[in-house]
Amino acid sequence: MNIKAFNIVNLLPLIMLSSLSFADDTSNSKLHNIARNVSPDRIEKDIQKLVSFGTRHTLSQTTSNTKGIGAARRWIKAEFDKISAQCGGCLTVYYQSETISDDKRIPTPTEVVNVIAIQKGQSDPNRYVVMSGDIDSRVSDVMNFTSDAPGANDNASGIAGTLEAARVLSQHKFHGSIIYAALSGEEQGLFGGKIMAKQAKKEGWKIKAVLNNDMIGNIEGVNGIINNTTARIFSEGTRSTETDKEARSRRFTGGEVDSASRNLARYIDKVADQYIPNLDTMMIYRLDRFGRGGHHRPFNQVGFPAVRIMETNENYNRQHQDLRTENGIQYGDTIDGVDFDYAAKLTALNAVSLASMALAPTPPADVKIEGAVKPHTTLSWRSPSKSENPQLAGFKIYWRLTDAAQWQFSRFVGKVDQFTLENVVIDNYFFGVASVAIDGTESPVVFPGAAGSFDQ
Repeated sequence: MNIKAFNIVNLLPLIMLSSLSFADDTSNSKLHNIARNVSPDRIEKDIQKLVSFGTRHTLSQTTSNTKGIGAARRWIKAEFDKISAQCGGCLTVYYQSETISDDKRIPTPTEVVNVIAIQKGQSDPNRYVVMSGDIDSRVSDVMNFTSDAPGANDNASGIAGTLEAARVLSQHKFHGSIIYAALSGEEQGLFGGKIMAKQAKKEGWKIKAVLNNDMIGNIEGVNGIINNTTARIFSEGTRSTETDKEARSRRFTGGEVDSASRNLARYIDKVADQYIPNLDTMMIYRLDRFGRGGHHRPFNQVGFPAVRIMETNENYNRQHQDLRTENGIQYGDTIDGVDFDYAAKLTALNAVSLASMALAPTPPADVKIEGAVKPHTTLSWRSPSKSENPQLAGFKIYWRLTDAAQWQFSRFVGKVDQFTLENVVIDNYFFGVASVAIDGTESPVVFPGAAGSFDQ
């Protein structure tokens, strides 16, 4: 046997399998408890209430206390206010609105109103992770704002999940801030997301993750498949704000499958494996489903990392349909098509992902890599602010084979801003760096260069 080859083969696994020696069970227990505390009964109750408003169409009435989108958004705000009261006023709750006139789906000027609840972080309050759902519903004709449109799964399930995540997470404290967003105008053109993304850019919010939940309660597909053990995470590849110069760099250094949104998806996939029993997430390498859109897209459009979390098996007979029965088939998005245990499972996935990121330090910035024509690979980065990230324990370098979907190998390197992986050749792997907290929670992995940056 070649002695040199033997040494490399036997040393690499030691490097690759290095892990945190100080990561204790406290954080893991906390995250497991968060997952367990999500209640399918409370989610069911919230979906029933949202369905009771008849229609939540963006153009529906706003003056009634029992019908239409106005009544729905006032109820959502009251629920956030109630949650805040139970945690000593830990949530800042407000309406966020803009008057929209759009030739296609909003023919007359209409006030599109979001309901926002912010749980401020203790040390890094201007760093945000976001969970969102959509208030509005529709039937077959997107302009029909009077017919009953229960929208039980699309998307009362996403709103109920967001409310439930707020109930659970508001009982804990975090370093970073968490935003719970009930967005409007999705079916008419993603206007609620556009309004929120515009405010975030204007005011300089440091949004590190947007988890858009759009249909998280259906387990029976139109193809007859029934499955409550999988979910999908859609994420963009290259970010839409990429410049020509950045695109040229990416062509030679990689990053087509390592945008911040894509690595956010990997992070959530890892959370599912660690904390959510009997749930396998599918990372879908697309912005969204074919020919369709969701409220993560406006955030992607301005450069924020954002993904769509949803059920695996859609039932198109229950989406965007008038309530009716034809040829023995029942059409319409009614509450009997929602599996509340499944909705709770996906809500728990969101809650743990948000909690983990808000507990962890902010992702490292200015990640760079070098190692051309060398046997070693060197990564460098800028450490986050000590005052904003007192929990920082150090950094972890990740790498994987270029055709691997998930990060395969890692090494904790401590509180440094540069590290060289000896005998790990740059040409054979993709690399990234994550910030690590004393309790073992980590930020998402940051791929080197503009392609993978979590900064806007």
